[in-house]
Amino acid sequence: MTFQTIPTAALANCRRLFLKDFEISMNIGVHEFEKKGEQHVIVNVDLYVPLELNTPSQDDLREVVDYDFMRQTIADIIAGGHIHLQETLCDEIVKRMLAHPQVQATRVSTEKPDVYPDCQGVGVEVFRSK
Repeated sequence: MTFQTIPTAALANCRRLFLKDFEISMNIGVHEFEKKGEQHVIVNVDLYVPLELNTPSQDDLREVVDYDFMRQTIADIIAGGHIHLQETLCDEIVKRMLAHPQVQATRVSTEKPDVYPDCQGVGVEVFRSK
């Protein structure tokens, strides 16, 4: 999946942090056969953080948004149990990304690559800002 940045004036002075093609196995789906095991899901996250909140002067991790925040947030959501819809998963990731005080906007996509044999994948993408 190609992930494009969104060129808007509001995000012009932001740094884009990203988690690209994060591959996870999780319980997701509405069909009975989907509820019997895990499925492969690919998650992409873009975070837009104002430069004044994410430009280190001391080369210190505490001065920026840590990438671990994205990965851990997704792991916490998955640990909550079965999710029926990719839309629900995507929206929850967006909600939690925007809860970070430094994040101005986020774009999140989820993709299930193994649903149909005749396409690369099916998925959902959401962009939201504060």
